[in-house]
Amino acid sequence: MTLWFLVALFVKHFVMDFGYQPPYQFMNKGRYGHWGGLVHSGQHILATLSILWLFAISTSFWLPVLVSEFLIHYHTDWAKMNINRHFGWGATTHNEFWILTGFDQLIHSLTYLGIAAYVQASLY
Repeated sequence: MTLWFLVALFVKHFVMDFGYQPPYQFMNKGRYGHWGGLVHSGQHILATLSILWLFAISTSFWLPVLVSEFLIHYHTDWAKMNINRHFGWGATTHNEFWILTGFDQLIHSLTYLGIAAYVQASLY
């Protein structure tokens, strides 16, 4: 169960971060409290909610998972955007942009590993 649950979270992440993220979201994630970043993180947790439901994870685990993912995802994206802006790093001008993007994705991946570990530990 854990492996497929984790695969579902990773696929969900790819779809929400790369397959579907309109410009109003990715262009405004660096402005704290902007609707674009809030909606983006909200869409992530709605998709995670559907995965929790699909895998028949008890509703008692939903709230801590969803709140944690929302807060981590939102603040990771916000920090990445602001660090890039502060240093003037761009996709076509600075290798550091890609290192930071990779770090951003690492944090998101570790979040999903943490969610899977939490769910797995809570089942026993």
